[in-house]
Amino acid sequence: MHKQPLLILAVCFILGILFQDKIPLGESLIDGVAVTCLILLVLICFHSYLLHKIKTVFLMFLLFGGGIVLHFYNTSSPVGKLLMKKHETVSFKISQKLNSSEKYRKYEGIARKDSTTFNAIFYVPKNEEALDFIHYYKADAYITQPKAPPYDFQFNYAQYLNRKHIRYQIYISEGMVSAQRNDLTWADWLKQYRLDVLNRIDETGISGKTKEFLKGIILADRTEIDAGTVRDFNRSGLVHFLAISGTHIVVIFGMFYFFLIRFAPLQFRKYAVIFSLVFIWLFAAFIGFGNSVLRSCIMLSVYFIFVLLQRKPDLLHSLALSAFFILLGDTQQLFDVGFQLSFLAVLGIYWLNQPLLKYFPKQDNYIKKLLFNTITISLSAQLATLPLVLYYFHQFSLISIIANFVIVPFSEIIIIFSFLITVLISFGIDFELINGMYDGIIEFLLKVIHWFAEVDVLFFENIPMNEIEVMSVSLFVYLLRAAILKFNVKNAMRLIMTALLFLMIRSGITAFENRKEEILVHQFNRNKIFSVKNGARVCFWISDMKNKTKILQYLVNPYCASRRVDHFEIKTLSPTIQKVVFRNKIYDLK
Repeated sequence: MHKQPLLILAVCFILGILFQDKIPLGESLIDGVAVTCLILLVLICFHSYLLHKIKTVFLMFLLFGGGIVLHFYNTSSPVGKLLMKKHETVSFKISQKLNSSEKYRKYEGIARKDSTTFNAIFYVPKNEEALDFIHYYKADAYITQPKAPPYDFQFNYAQYLNRKHIRYQIYISEGMVSAQRNDLTWADWLKQYRLDVLNRIDETGISGKTKEFLKGIILADRTEIDAGTVRDFNRSGLVHFLAISGTHIVVIFGMFYFFLIRFAPLQFRKYAVIFSLVFIWLFAAFIGFGNSVLRSCIMLSVYFIFVLLQRKPDLLHSLALSAFFILLGDTQQLFDVGFQLSFLAVLGIYWLNQPLLKYFPKQDNYIKKLLFNTITISLSAQLATLPLVLYYFHQFSLISIIANFVIVPFSEIIIIFSFLITVLISFGIDFELINGMYDGIIEFLLKVIHWFAEVDVLFFENIPMNEIEVMSVSLFVYLLRAAILKFNVKNAMRLIMTALLFLMIRSGITAFENRKEEILVHQFNRNKIFSVKNGARVCFWISDMKNKTKILQYLVNPYCASRRVDHFEIKTLSPTIQKVVFRNKIYDLK
């Protein structure tokens, strides 16, 4: 506690949030927890020998209780039941642009029906004009509530939306009308300006894939990126390069700081750090305050505040403070996959980077320092996030290690070039020569990434992983530091025992699952799919093979990973069949 008090208190706060989420307490009990927290806060303020000795315990319980209380009030309460008909008239405004589908543009926003206001996801047909942030809209719509999936292996979209305080989906009919808003805030103007910049990028002469890459790497907009490019980044393990992360914020901060100290008057140079911090916060506000962006900005600000105050900077203090600030705003952010991977990657870099660097030659010049640090930081982050990546995505590519070694060293140059291109476009400056050079570089980069993604021999999918296995793999990563620092019999035996423990747990769970037989009827869009599992094999009967690719992605692969199935078959089921009789039981396929 004396060495890392903020980190330990942050962990206690997070444990309180998890406790309330898994074992929800009622309002009366929450009042009791709140009163207990107030009593602990008062006791901490008193000075006595006994209280001084147990002050640490009081602080830990105070933060644990604070997490419980805050998460209770951050859990969205149900909106009054809406009368849902096929044709409702709703008024709405949008607050965020989401990823588009084949048929719809998707937006997050606030709707009004009668006297009820509620958050919703809006599905707007692509033949309608794109929406913006400076208009109100009114249209006939079909309002639905997302339902929890019937089986545990399916993604719970209803829970995902509920954590964002959204309970409704609205499908807009054709014929929307709009009206200028007169209640715009500075945040709305900022969102609209960002949307205008995105539209200006669309008007340039660079290729489509380069446009989408530029939007993603600088403006954090991946809403229109094609599925093939997303697949390439995922399979090559380079999706972190496309998303705005700490690397982007640090590079942009460094670039702005460099220009300030080179071109600003001498009397302003001592304020270069402060101006650079202000700039990255403005940039973060401009692109929407994503989790990784907010975490990076807070950590960078805390680091340089320590430097300005002539105090020794501490990475874990910065990390803990950034977690506090984000979770105090919304405790539901803890359950966001991006939040978890972002913080875990930083912890991995803290834990493994310096030990790994000892195995490389001395970094006696800038090139060596950049190359070796890039390799070790990338490897540290990948090792730390591996358990969660396997748990959430059930896939891993060994080629990602090589891809990161090849691509990441050039990331700073690409980020700087992309940022400068975006600045020029935002001011309406369009240099065809520069745009052509940028287009050629990014097209080559995307081809290299596509090549890495196509190396199937090193790509593994449908990897089963549950919470117990995640904990055992995480323990292995934790013990890895000691083995890297000092490889001896004791540390090697610890790693071997942890690996054996993981294999025992995995073998036991797999054997248990393979003893089960299961017959299910799955709903996918308007089709029903019949499946029969026998041991480690399963067979799916599908009536509509047009959606085979999506069925594989969203149903077959998750099922195989969840049930630890080694082999599956897909067979055609006649669409005229409405019932299936299997083992004297009737299954309705209507």
